[in-house]
Amino acid sequence: SLILPGGAMESIATVTVGSGGASSIEFTSIPGTYQHLQIRGISRLAAGTLPTVWAQFNADTATNYAYHLLRGSGSAASAEGGTSQSGAFAVSSAGGAQTASVFAGFVIDLLDYANTSKNTTLRSLTGGDFNGTGWVDLRSALWLSTSAITSIKLAHTGATNLAQHSVIALYGVRA
Repeated sequence: SLILPGGAMESIATVTVGSGGASSIEFTSIPGTYQHLQIRGISRLAAGTLPTVWAQFNADTATNYAYHLLRGSGSAASAEGGTSQSGAFAVSSAGGAQTASVFAGFVIDLLDYANTSKNTTLRSLTGGDFNGTGWVDLRSALWLSTSAITSIKLAHTGATNLAQHSVIALYGVRA
């Protein structure tokens, strides 16, 4: 068996959205054998100016999530936050209002996702450039549960589909 050093990343699963889009992407049966999880991707949604993609863990749709957001657009900065959310507001995505065929990129870290002694935290960095306009977001979120994460669902906060050619990959980070 191959022994990997601490911090090594292993690919768990990759999803590429096909023709017609997808209402969500879900990773299931996530093993609890890693220290952290990382999700990397490029995304575009069918509608919206800066549509938000949220994460739900273990099919928990109750209002057990909170988030913070810092955004820079090159000309202004803003911040927001929320509690009692039904999903972790994970990343901002490119949307139908942006330049056609342009995607936003992101990295999400789920820290100590299998630790059942504390709530799970998420941090993400996301951004996009749309022919002279764009943004960079730094987000954090909290899932008020001590359950180990075994599934992750990513979807738009409304009813908008992820566009064809969006690619999202899940990695495990070794201790």
